[in-house]
Amino acid sequence: VQLAESGGGLVQPGGSLRLSCTASGSISAINVMGWFRQAPGKQREFVGSINYRSGQTSYSESATGRFTISRNSAQSTMYLQMNSLNFADTAVYYCSADWRITGPRNIAWGQGTQVTVSS
Repeated sequence: VQLAESGGGLVQPGGSLRLSCTASGSISAINVMGWFRQAPGKQREFVGSINYRSGQTSYSESATGRFTISRNSAQSTMYLQMNSLNFADTAVYYCSADWRITGPRNIAWGQGTQVTVSS
């Protein structure tokens, strides 16, 4: 499974941005897709995830109520809609995919996309 993010950029506080993550390869083997972020000098942290089959979502406390994860299975794409952005949301955002065909689970990562919240 390979992942490619897009949609990052510069946004003002209070603004919105939508990130996309398109998967390729063994898409049918994907169980869960997720979003993580890493701010300068900090560890990578969980933002939210979606069960690729059921669509059930889960969010971090900081994302709850502001961010929404969805997916378009026909286009093999997951989205992260981010609203009410603030300075603390500035980070490189990575998408991930938990996938398995046989044997152990695998984790794929995208290359990351920069989100900068600045006035």
